[in-house]
Amino acid sequence: MAPSSVTGAHIIARTLKDLGVTVIFGIVGVPVSDIAEQAINLGIRFIGFRNEQAASYAATAYGYLTGKPGVCLVVGGPGVLHAIAGVGNATENNFPLLLLGGSIETHMVTKGAFQELDSVSLLTPQTKLSIRPPNATMLPNLIANAYRCAFYGRPGTGFVDLPADIIMNPIAIEDVDRTPKVSNPPRGAANKAQLAKIAALIKGAQAPLVLIGKGAAYARAETAIRDLIDRANIPFLPSPMGKGVLPDSHPQNVSSARSAALKMADVVLILGARLNWIFHHGEAPKWNLDAKFIQVDISPEELGRNAADADLAILGDVNIVVPQLMELLGSWSFASTSSPYISRLDAAKQKNEAVAAKAAAYRSIPLSYAHAFAIIKEALHELSPPEDGGIVYVAEGANTMDISRSIFPLEHPRLRLDAGTYATMGIGLPYAIAAWEAYNGPNAQASSGPARRKKIVAIEGDSAFGFSGMEIETMARFGMDVLIFVINNGGIYFGDSNTKNDWETKQERTRKGEPGLRSWALGWEVRYDKMAEAVGGKGYFVRTPEELYNAAAEGYEASGPVIVNVVIQSGKGEQKANFGWQVAPAKKHARL
Repeated sequence: MAPSSVTGAHIIARTLKDLGVTVIFGIVGVPVSDIAEQAINLGIRFIGFRNEQAASYAATAYGYLTGKPGVCLVVGGPGVLHAIAGVGNATENNFPLLLLGGSIETHMVTKGAFQELDSVSLLTPQTKLSIRPPNATMLPNLIANAYRCAFYGRPGTGFVDLPADIIMNPIAIEDVDRTPKVSNPPRGAANKAQLAKIAALIKGAQAPLVLIGKGAAYARAETAIRDLIDRANIPFLPSPMGKGVLPDSHPQNVSSARSAALKMADVVLILGARLNWIFHHGEAPKWNLDAKFIQVDISPEELGRNAADADLAILGDVNIVVPQLMELLGSWSFASTSSPYISRLDAAKQKNEAVAAKAAAYRSIPLSYAHAFAIIKEALHELSPPEDGGIVYVAEGANTMDISRSIFPLEHPRLRLDAGTYATMGIGLPYAIAAWEAYNGPNAQASSGPARRKKIVAIEGDSAFGFSGMEIETMARFGMDVLIFVINNGGIYFGDSNTKNDWETKQERTRKGEPGLRSWALGWEVRYDKMAEAVGGKGYFVRTPEELYNAAAEGYEASGPVIVNVVIQSGKGEQKANFGWQVAPAKKHARL
């Protein structure tokens, strides 16, 4: 005989099940534990983390990879505060996230109750919807609405605050609302008159360029964009997570001539990317001062931002707009063979690729970044060629992320995750868990390239690894065969010592309250590999090319998590960290 009443926890779990949710990321505790248990009973997988911040990051990446909101469940108060990191990450990266947070009983508000926090007020400015159900009857409607808001339009966060009494108290089944159907988001097409103006502008360009961002990867627009590039013969430049929307091996890819492309381009078509810091805001001196930017975006707030002109913007879905544009371009193709623009790009590509090859071939012990990455690439490519799409790369850490981006080629979309628009440290292991679950989990919902199953490879700076390193235990608990490389230079950006004796001398000064270890210093050759061994995985401590190659090859075949701890040059002596996105203080540029 069916029960006549159910708890709010059951209603919440049932609502998630009705919405198609197959996995929840989070940490249980009072009062949300029963929600997780009810979800498990209904066949929803619960991935329990060691920190709410990591759980929230994982949920955001899962949303990006699957195209549906990732779900994160946390306790109230400190749990919600920790998860706010994921809210910011979702907002800045346009990732869909449904955050469910516990809270105190409704009658205890303002009494100084256990972990009391006005989460709705706190999160309202940071989310697309932040709501607290007044009763259990409305749970299905409100949760479904938050879920819908998270991935309709510009993706972001929907938050539902769940009071303990609503979670725990029984309610008659007949009084509970039914879960509304939430279909896939509607997709907008371009205004035809506006698009005709855009097509004419592109046809008249002397140095056209297409920017491809992670928004295009999220939109699953790879087929449409490849058709455009192949037919129109326009050079393209992917953002760090836009890599793979078109193969890195594509002849029109100008990633290795990035600076030259930005400086020369006169008409720039932006597909699923933003003119933010990653693309230098579209401003001189990185860009041609007279460049015209054509934005295609689902978010009207983004149109006309920075150097872009709203009169040249298109509000619409990349997957719909690009085929519309191709119709208007017809048989037109950029005359690249006779273009001085293309000749200069080719020269820049050859020069920069030669410099990169020389850096990768430079042998030293300790290893350099470039040489270490070249060895890892060689080992991995022998086991899984890029054209198979069998590896998902997660990159985290300033130097580690920037340098590795150009070394590991991608031939398929959504196979690279990094710190993203927010440059968030701490995403490494959570993103690796999300990628493993999205591609390899029991209810895998992500796909890319021929290989169905993916090897998840996380390339971590030693500083970055420290933000979420304990999630190695989460990986081990769920049998996730993630291969992690910790690039160990003993510091943030760079280390403080080239020898153990020098480091220990500085440490002793620090202990005495004297100037010693600098603010960026970390421990000397810390044995991060032991963390994998402690949870039942494998650890490797390597210094030489041979040790690194063997560890990479063996680690790839392992059935559980692996940490390869790679000692590299400290970089001591560098005055500061320099990155490609940094620019000198702005000067006024006048047209004479």
